[in-house]
Amino acid sequence: MSKQDLTNLPSAGDAPPAAWQAYSKGLTEAGPAGSEPARTEPKDVWVFVEQHGGKVANVSWELMGKARELADQLECKIGAIVLGHKVDSVVAMASANGADLVYLIDDPVVAAYRSKPYAHAIVNLANKFKPEVILVGATSLGRDLASIVATELDTGLTADCTGLDIDPETKNLRQTRPAFGGNIMATIVCPNRRPQMSTVRPGVMAKPKKLEAHDTRVIREPLGLTEERVAAKVIELLKEQDESVNLADAEIIVSGGRGTGGADGFKPLYELAEVLGGMVGCSRACVDAGWMPVSRQVGQTGTTVRPKIYFACGISGAIQHLAGMQSSDVIVAINRDPNAPIFKVADYGIVGDLFQVVPALTKIFRERLGRNGAGAGISAAEIKKDFLGEVPPGVPAKSADAKTSGEEARPQ
Repeated sequence: MSKQDLTNLPSAGDAPPAAWQAYSKGLTEAGPAGSEPARTEPKDVWVFVEQHGGKVANVSWELMGKARELADQLECKIGAIVLGHKVDSVVAMASANGADLVYLIDDPVVAAYRSKPYAHAIVNLANKFKPEVILVGATSLGRDLASIVATELDTGLTADCTGLDIDPETKNLRQTRPAFGGNIMATIVCPNRRPQMSTVRPGVMAKPKKLEAHDTRVIREPLGLTEERVAAKVIELLKEQDESVNLADAEIIVSGGRGTGGADGFKPLYELAEVLGGMVGCSRACVDAGWMPVSRQVGQTGTTVRPKIYFACGISGAIQHLAGMQSSDVIVAINRDPNAPIFKVADYGIVGDLFQVVPALTKIFRERLGRNGAGAGISAAEIKKDFLGEVPPGVPAKSADAKTSGEEARPQ
């Protein structure tokens, strides 16, 4: 596929053929629907592409990047599962994100998500083409779907994985996830059943780079299920009224913990986030105390994030919180306790009172960005330069230890 800017790609539901054909130069049809022969041995790494009205969940593309790593180790191909109605543009985007094969079921019955038809579709595809691995995003839809598919296929499912790789000797998928309340990291294998299935939370994996040219084979299969056989009916689709909090897509996050002391203690964090064009997050302790809504919680039981910059203000660094943010490009920790575990994963740290440090940083960035407006043109490199070079007198700066492996358990 030729390299294109896919951000303005029309939605699959209303895109005329000419609008998406320019994105589809590398696509080839396998033949008439249902004509592809069945496979006898497990092979290939599949990714379920979650889409709603042609808009694809970011976690699907994140999984495509990891699927490429796994497929290279297994010396096999990447297959993308696309279910929906009039979703040719989604097929094109799957190709641009690295899919070698696209298993497409285009049918009005799967136009909107319902557990039975979606599970029926994937189970039939898996039984016919026998993938080695199936990866699903750990969204509300993905969690529901993956558990049903795994049960129907009589195979194992590891949920909320933070790491995936291939054992070089056995070629089994090693699935790493927090266990025992997040106090240890467990590696799970499924040696006797296929496919091996995993769900991964949004923000854990990095997105792949768009491909300049990629040949993708499209395999169209029939659903084999009529609307009359589906008990659940979609009456109406309602969007959530408050969509303003989307931490998973934020590039800059300013988070607070117990050190804020209460809801009022988040005011300086909101001011810093506004100047940087970022969003405010929090630890679970703040949600449990009623200081912040659950939509702003970062961590194992909240949202997993991967921003360019993550400010941890008054956060000690419990393993449950680290599991949700330690893949951030740059972590800046601010804490009065020099021995706080958060410093072990921080790129930069300040030992000090957040109520002195955060306003000082806000002033620095407001002055620097004043000519461009809040958050305009700020980059990780600029923040690193300002943070290290312009910390005001009287605020002790500390360069923390390098970030440790995401698979190492740390004390709370």
